[in-house]
Amino acid sequence: MIKINPYLAFNGEAEEAFNFYKSVFGGEFSSFQKFKDVPEADRKKGGIKDSESEKIINVGLPIGNEVLMASDSPESMGKPKIGGFSISVETDSKEEAEKIYKGLSTGGKITMPLGDTFWGAYYGMLTDKFGVHWMVSYTYPKK
Repeated sequence: MIKINPYLAFNGEAEEAFNFYKSVFGGEFSSFQKFKDVPEADRKKGGIKDSESEKIINVGLPIGNEVLMASDSPESMGKPKIGGFSISVETDSKEEAEKIYKGLSTGGKITMPLGDTFWGAYYGMLTDKFGVHWMVSYTYPKK
């Protein structure tokens, strides 16, 4: 079975962002490595500066059956652009949708408040305080 796991790129705030996501979704990191964990020869080869040693090279947070992943982009790779995509979260209940939506929107910007939609979902959109776009949804059971 093919799985798709979103992989985000940050400008130095991956650890802060993922601690925030962990507070919203719960769970434990499945991976958490910093650039200082990379052998020195490989860091030099990749153009990683000593000042970037505390930045994240890889972090994973299991959410449901998938894993949200990320890293910080070293200067040698240029600044990533956050935007042009959304992460969609489908919940098991209306209450869970409200909890996740409220958590993710803390310090961010609501672009569509949670509410009932014509397609039979309780749905809302937001951009979190790190610039990541989210869609949170609970689909009502078919009658």
